[in-house]
Amino acid sequence: MSRVGKAPIALPKGVTFTVSSDNVVTVKGPKGELHQAVDSDITVEQEEENLVVKRPSDQKRHKALHGLYRSLINNMVTGVTTGYKLEQELVGVGYRATNTGNTLDLVLGYSHHYVFELPKEIKVSTTAEKGKNPTIILESIDKQLIGQVAAKIRSLRAPEPYKGKGIKFVGEVLRRKAGKSASKK
Repeated sequence: MSRVGKAPIALPKGVTFTVSSDNVVTVKGPKGELHQAVDSDITVEQEEENLVVKRPSDQKRHKALHGLYRSLINNMVTGVTTGYKLEQELVGVGYRATNTGNTLDLVLGYSHHYVFELPKEIKVSTTAEKGKNPTIILESIDKQLIGQVAAKIRSLRAPEPYKGKGIKFVGEVLRRKAGKSASKK
């Protein structure tokens, strides 16, 4: 058995779960509703207060899908109960971030601004305190979507290894390289 796949998913109070005839799992909770299409070979059942994901055989494909769909459904349950929050900071002189609604305006040292329209499922806020790096805070119930948007924002100016300038996640540790002077003696 898959270690990930065989673990039951605890359903908190206030969370409802349904599987439609075309194998689409729907999870509703206090923060919203999420849908996920599941492969027809994998079955998802509710046993008391838990969800259990089952596979028909020990084929390599079924084993892979077993753990995958268990993780996706667990992320959905977590998303509709507590939600997800990602913070990114802009490291560099003159780097700024501002938002109006769901539009993010970034100044990243290029000759132009980046204006980034975020999906309506994501809430964005920016902070700029004196003496600290500007911060972008993303909040959503969909883990996959928030991760994809954060990766896209980071790709606009990925951190470079010498000074660390760029967009990085808060708490991310970057591998730094020594400059030219370190090689000379």
